Amino acid sequence: MINPLNTNLDIQKSETSKIENVDFENLAFGRTFTDHMFVCDFIDGKWQQPKIMPYQAMTFEPSARVFHYGQAVFEGMKAYKDNAGKIWLFRPEANHKRINISSARLAMPEFPKDYFFAGLETLLKMDKEWIQPGIGNSLYIRPFVIATEPAISASPASTYRFMIICSPAKAYYSGKVRVLFAEKYSRSADGGVGFAKAAGNYAAQFYPTSLAQEKGYQQIIWTDAHTHEYLEEAGTMNIFFRIDDRLVTAPTSDRILDGITRKSIIQLAEDSGVTVEIRRVPVTEIKEAARNGSLKEIFGAGTAAVVSPISAFEHGNEVFEIPDLENSYASKFKKQLQDIQHNLSEDIHGWRHEVK
Repeated sequence: MINPLNTNLDIQKSETSKIENVDFENLAFGRTFTDHMFVCDFIDGKWQQPKIMPYQAMTFEPSARVFHYGQAVFEGMKAYKDNAGKIWLFRPEANHKRINISSARLAMPEFPKDYFFAGLETLLKMDKEWIQPGIGNSLYIRPFVIATEPAISASPASTYRFMIICSPAKAYYSGKVRVLFAEKYSRSADGGVGFAKAAGNYAAQFYPTSLAQEKGYQQIIWTDAHTHEYLEEAGTMNIFFRIDDRLVTAPTSDRILDGITRKSIIQLAEDSGVTVEIRRVPVTEIKEAARNGSLKEIFGAGTAAVVSPISAFEHGNEVFEIPDLENSYASKFKKQLQDIQHNLSEDIHGWRHEVK
C-alpha cells in the first residue's frame, strides 16, 4: 500500500519564537507548545511529502470523519537534554511500533518508520531550546493520527493526517496519588481497543474519573469488565503492587496498554534481582495484603507520569492508607529510569536514542 518513500522534508521555519514568554518553572502539563509541528497527509493511498511548519491552528470540514466516528490514535513520548546539551529519546522505536498497532486496530494506515524518525528528529533539533536540562524536565512529544476525509457515512476514511506536536513538561502529578478501585465502570473489554492508544478510550474514562475526583481521588484503577474482581491499570498509568518484596502487575491483553515504562520497570526490577509476578491481580488479594501489612507500596508507571506513588485506595467503601516507605521500589526505579533518560548512567539495554 505504501510506495517507496522520499524523506525530504518541506520545512517552513517560524519567523518568531514564543519561548521568551514561557515560564519553565511553572508549566501546566500539556498547555504550552513549541514553535513548530510536523504534518504529513495520507491521500490517494499513500503518504505525501512530510512537512515541518510553525505551530498553528488547522482547518477541517465539519464532516471530517474523525469528528463522527472517532478514528484517532496517539502516542506519548519525551525528549531529554543532558548536561552536555545532547538530546535523547527513550525507546522511540517502541512508540513508532505501538502507534502503528493502534492505527491498524482502527483501520488506519501505518506510518512509515523513516518518515517518523526524520520528522521527529528534525523537529526536536529545530525546537531544541525548548528542551530544558535537569532531572524532572523534559519535552513531551505527542504524535497522533486523525481521519480527515469529509464524509459522514460509517466507514473507514480514505484520507488521514499524521502530526507531531511538542510541549515542555515537568511533573504530571504533584504529590502522591489517591485512587479508587473501579466497581461499576470499565475502561475496555476483551476484543475491544483497550490495548490501543485510541482517543475514545480516554474520553470514556473522563466521566467515572470525575466522579472519583469528587470523592477526593485523582485516578481510578480499572478492574476487568466481566467481574470487576481483578485490577488492571489506571487511566494514565500501568500499575504495580509490591507485596512483601515481590513486584506484581497485571499482564497486557486486549484491555491493557502495553506500556513502555511498564516494560522498562519490569526489566529494571529483574536486573535488580526483584521477583516480578505478571499475573491477574485480585482486588481481594490487595485488600487483604493492605490489612495484614504485606502490601508495601502501589505505584503507577507511564511516560507522562514516569513513576507515581499511590498513597491510598478505596474499594467497597473501605479506605486503605499506604504508609510511606524508605527505599521504596517506586523511588528506586524512578531514579534508575531518569538517570538512563538523562544520560547519567550506563544504558545496558540500549534504550537511549541520541538525536544528532
